Amino acid sequence: MTNPDVISTETSPDVAARGSKIAVLPIGSFEQHGDILPLSTDTIVATQIASVVARANDLWLLPPITVSCSQEHADWAGTLSIPAATLIRLVEDIVASARAQGAEHVVLVNGHGGNYVLQNIVQEASDLSLFPGRSDWAAAREAARLETNAHDDMHAGELEVSILLQCAPDLVGQDYKHRDHLAAGRPHLLTHGMRRYTESGIIGSPSLASAEKGAALLDALATRFNDHLSGVQPSR
Repeated sequence: MTNPDVISTETSPDVAARGSKIAVLPIGSFEQHGDILPLSTDTIVATQIASVVARANDLWLLPPITVSCSQEHADWAGTLSIPAATLIRLVEDIVASARAQGAEHVVLVNGHGGNYVLQNIVQEASDLSLFPGRSDWAAAREAARLETNAHDDMHAGELEVSILLQCAPDLVGQDYKHRDHLAAGRPHLLTHGMRRYTESGIIGSPSLASAEKGAALLDALATRFNDHLSGVQPSR
């Protein structure tokens, strides 16, 4: 098994020696991903991306937020969720602590599409940014030659399964190639949740996933992060 990066193992002297003025905060969730991926999928994805970009740019990797806004998945066993106001306060408090440690900018690396409120947090603070954005994911999908788009492959599909096949293949259910479910029209998703549009909890095409695509996705996001970083770089 390839163990995914789930939390930083650095020591205090490691962080002090680096002296980075930019911190990276992974934000995931703890929600159902059908019977083929673990509840921690979004946290694993966020932390993988954050780990890759932090290592590549010698940045300070913060521990992940593992529970967030997953109300649309509440009907499934195991899902945990917090209100948007709680997530706002949690992010603000962690960022304040990072600032006290010398961070001049914090990049929020979001792994859960339902965390809409993160855009508002970033909008209101000049020393925060959000990654990956929609254009970053679109470019990564194209670079990795995914066959699906973000709308049709929204949950436990080609993209997420590919990343976990790359970093933690033992966490992917063996029957993932037979779990495709498409639900292109989802007009009341926020009102009624996922249950109205899927019985399995999956909306997407996991059958198309591969570890090679997962590696290509992470590589493409790392490249896109270079442009992101150039726009937020404080004095270092």
